[in-house]
Amino acid sequence: MEAATAAFDAAGCASPKLDAQLLIADALDVTHERLFLDPDMEIPPAAARVIAENVRRRNEREPVAYILGRKGFRNIELMVDPRVMVPRPESELLVEAALDLPEGARVHDVGTGSGAIALALLDERPDLQVSASEVSPEAVDVARANAERLGLPLEVEVVDGVPPGDYDLVIANLPYVRDDRWEGLMPEINRYEPRVAITSGVEGLDAIRELIEAMPSGTRVALEHHHDQADEIRELLDEADSYPDLSSWDRITVGRVP
Repeated sequence: MEAATAAFDAAGCASPKLDAQLLIADALDVTHERLFLDPDMEIPPAAARVIAENVRRRNEREPVAYILGRKGFRNIELMVDPRVMVPRPESELLVEAALDLPEGARVHDVGTGSGAIALALLDERPDLQVSASEVSPEAVDVARANAERLGLPLEVEVVDGVPPGDYDLVIANLPYVRDDRWEGLMPEINRYEPRVAITSGVEGLDAIRELIEAMPSGTRVALEHHHDQADEIRELLDEADSYPDLSSWDRITVGRVP
């Protein structure tokens, strides 16, 4: 494990020791906690070959989630691959924005990707009527597979924008990175993740503006955004409030379509 950790550190990975533990534990089919307690456990030849391949891929900065094929999000585990973005911790705030809705409320998740937000919400609030949409047919396949594997009743449509409906809350984690920031993003992102799900014009607000303009006046929305976009997002909505992530950056805004 020390060799893998050193290699990942030299490659510029942000959490080299944890990455090594996760990848080696997966190859050995043990928890990374057990590996941490017994770092010198015997490695069979077949597992050694898998580890070598995993280390090679991570050295090229491929996300650990893509190598493992899965990513935890709140209380669920999702299948992920390069067809969808890797779910981020800040997106959990969008789930929290819907947890206080009344029983039976109708929620729609736009740009669902892997289905993370919608499925986590169904997992925690099964009484809600949750639906989802996504412009990418490939991403819809991933979201549907995750719903089936988790046994959660999520209907996912291939739609650009919001399907017609009467929703109590529309949730959206749309692309919001400025085009000129793409090349400066971490290699894990700009080498592997789908750019169409990440960048959105000169200001990063094209997709969000299009969504707001397309929805009926009065629709309540919860939007994820970059921390330096909070002021602009609030100006686009009525009765808008922004909420911080664990680093105290405003990362989601909840309000109503004017």
